[in-house]
Amino acid sequence: MNIAIFASGSGTNAENIIQYFEHHPDIHIKCVLSNKKDAYVLERAKKYAITTKIFDKKIFYETEAIVDCLMEHKIDFIILAGFLWLIPSYLIKAFPKKIINIHPALLPKYGGKGMYGMYVHQAVFANQEKTSGITIHYASEVYDEGEIIFQASCQLTSEDTPERIAQKIHELEYEHFPKVIEKVILNDKC
Repeated sequence: MNIAIFASGSGTNAENIIQYFEHHPDIHIKCVLSNKKDAYVLERAKKYAITTKIFDKKIFYETEAIVDCLMEHKIDFIILAGFLWLIPSYLIKAFPKKIINIHPALLPKYGGKGMYGMYVHQAVFANQEKTSGITIHYASEVYDEGEIIFQASCQLTSEDTPERIAQKIHELEYEHFPKVIEKVILNDKC
């Protein structure tokens, strides 16, 4: 099974996924796609000799060139690892229940447009939540509303700052995201 990773930023989650599957007998990371030409995720991918592709809004939303690229690489699943654009309907139709996203909160709380990264952790902190966590879900045509696959939570204390909350969430992401991807893909394959 072949995976494409979509990412917009530094790519720590993407690299964690790449490392997890680097010697996997059945699952292979074939390419990393980004909507930002200076995203550090592209450098991380190059370290592992993984093909990269950069695209802009016009290509993503007004053409189906991304599907053509994914078909060319024989992609079976798309993993969104810090990819901030809404997935267009043509891509969801081409990969039904094959696009997996991770969100740094326990959905349905703290989801939706503009709720990503530190914005989520600052909102969790401001509301003095006692728990936070991650949600791994299928992408849909609405931000953070796709079917939930998996959630993991962590306890928060009054000493936790937004930065400390982010650190706890990253630990959950690194621990669970690759394993959940593997489980979904291998179950799909059976």
